[in-house]
Amino acid sequence: MMKSRTASYKAFLVCIACLLALTPVAAAVSENLVPDLEVYRRKIPESEAMQFLQQMGVGWNLGNTFDAHADYAFRDEMSIESSWVGVLTSEQIFDVLAQTGFRTVRIPASWHNHVNEDFIISEPWLTRVQQVVDWALSHGLNVILNTHHDVDPRYYFPSSTYMETSSRYIQSIWSQLAVRFADYDEHLIFESMNEPRLKDTAVEWNFDAENADCLDAAECINQLNQLFVDTVRASGGNNADRYLMIPAYDAAVWSACDDTFVLPDDAAENRLIVSVHAYTPYLFALDAGGTSVFSHEALSQSQEIPVFMNALYDKYIANGIPVVIGEFGARDKSGNLASRVDYAAYYTACASARNIPCLWWDNHAFSGNGEKFGLLDRRAFTWRYPEIVEAMMKYAGYLNIPEAPEN
Repeated sequence: MMKSRTASYKAFLVCIACLLALTPVAAAVSENLVPDLEVYRRKIPESEAMQFLQQMGVGWNLGNTFDAHADYAFRDEMSIESSWVGVLTSEQIFDVLAQTGFRTVRIPASWHNHVNEDFIISEPWLTRVQQVVDWALSHGLNVILNTHHDVDPRYYFPSSTYMETSSRYIQSIWSQLAVRFADYDEHLIFESMNEPRLKDTAVEWNFDAENADCLDAAECINQLNQLFVDTVRASGGNNADRYLMIPAYDAAVWSACDDTFVLPDDAAENRLIVSVHAYTPYLFALDAGGTSVFSHEALSQSQEIPVFMNALYDKYIANGIPVVIGEFGARDKSGNLASRVDYAAYYTACASARNIPCLWWDNHAFSGNGEKFGLLDRRAFTWRYPEIVEAMMKYAGYLNIPEAPEN
């Protein structure tokens, strides 16, 4: 999950004027709030990788669950799973997701509270994560498994100063995970890191290609991504050609589109997926002090979405390189449901039109003053905001978006 992106957002706005490429849109809001959009799909190359993206559809994050962590020692490490969301994960969650129409679930997992001094993962924790992965797969869902809140100089930190420890950590964690899941088929996807960055620094959320520390971090991330790929590929079984997700600095779109980001060399052909996160437009989707109103008809606001998606499409998708938006969403701001529905519909439609799967960040938060991204009530197994889910389902997947009419 991302935090404040104010500096990056300002830089992003500067890009809009030169990158703007409008997507044809017309709408009539139905009684149930879900807009009728005219968004047409872009041409994509014919390849196995592009077909794989098509079947991923739209997805959902099991947020603030296995990624939960603490700077202190828990009396029982297994209690971490419910420490942020207040409820243990149950198999029924994945039945609800599948029945609703979701096709992919991302299971963020932090490992650093569950390793010893040699970075060996606790067997009970690994077994529990595997159980939940199995539940999701058994319901026909694709699963993305990653390393999440492990960015720390004691584990991995993308700086030359800490590369020895970072390399040892990444190699150790992924060696164990790759062996554990070696026989799982392609519906299990590995993601090297979550939002790798110079945490707690002035450039944490603002990659600057002219900043020496950022350039060093970008190169370290490239090296860690390469180590991840080499480690997984060498582990045998189905890992030889498993799809692997690779982020740039912050997993930010503009970092991924920068020349400092280099995809790893890979023995498998076209099995690397560019991993990005985009809570866009930031002022609406993530910023607590920003606007609570979104309208796809307000071009100054809505066109931020196709602008960044066009950048990803032009650099990657059009050239046959897969992209997945692993996190997106809009936090609840005093009950602004209609705007969130409009946003979910438009965002999903724009992503689907470019064959880019997108996954909503659901942290099971529905009250308080924090980041309220919750959709699924994990106790009642019901959708708190079914209109948002309906909006995503209406425009889920490349084949749900029509071709542009002939002139």
